[in-house]
Amino acid sequence: MCGRFASARGKQQLLEEFEVEVDGAADAELRPDYNIAPTKPVYTVLSRAPKGDAEDGRAVRQLRVMRWGLVPSWAKDPAIGSKMINARVETVAEKPSFRRAFKERRCLVPADGYYEWAVLEETDAKGRPKKQPHYIRPADGGIMAMAGLYEFWRDRGRPDDDPDAWLVTCTVITTSAVDAAGRVHDRMPMLIERDRWGEWLDPGVPDAQGFLIPAGSTGLVAHPVSTAVNSVRNNGPELIEALPEE
Repeated sequence: MCGRFASARGKQQLLEEFEVEVDGAADAELRPDYNIAPTKPVYTVLSRAPKGDAEDGRAVRQLRVMRWGLVPSWAKDPAIGSKMINARVETVAEKPSFRRAFKERRCLVPADGYYEWAVLEETDAKGRPKKQPHYIRPADGGIMAMAGLYEFWRDRGRPDDDPDAWLVTCTVITTSAVDAAGRVHDRMPMLIERDRWGEWLDPGVPDAQGFLIPAGSTGLVAHPVSTAVNSVRNNGPELIEALPEE
């Protein structure tokens, strides 16, 4: 799974990197976050007709802020989102929680890298296997475009004009891990190559089955990091620094 990641690039950099046409996060600028956990706000990139566009309804690339942890439109309680931070590539097209979003609401979740925990042979005082966190990132320092889905959830207890009446959430699709990532954990985020961003985001392409294939070589590298990342209270660039070699 992908349960933590880092995203420290500023909004302006993301607007340029993803060639965004509409800044849908104009009123929200997120600070660099080196320990993004479920339910936190994250930047996402999507293609959608701007609200109130009465001209041609053309889908344009937008940057939005969403809460990580998808809440289906039919959910009774938004708390379900904390359990739906990931969607498995093997079942995303059929599972009721994700299949409609997979057809109509695909997005990209920008990241600098993500964390996974390798299970060690040694155990702790209670006899449980110890886990070593690793930071996994592109070897060239480039941005990761994690495949995601998004949904709109309506809080029926709020009036229509309440700005909090709608909750927009997202999930990250995962696939089998390969290369350096696979040596740490058997799952990794599904990544979308730059030349396929447009096709993945296009809501006019309902059949995205061609993307649901095992990951090839990813160009990712991994290194062990401090267990300080285990606590969501800790944040800062020191979390992604490699531990000194023994």
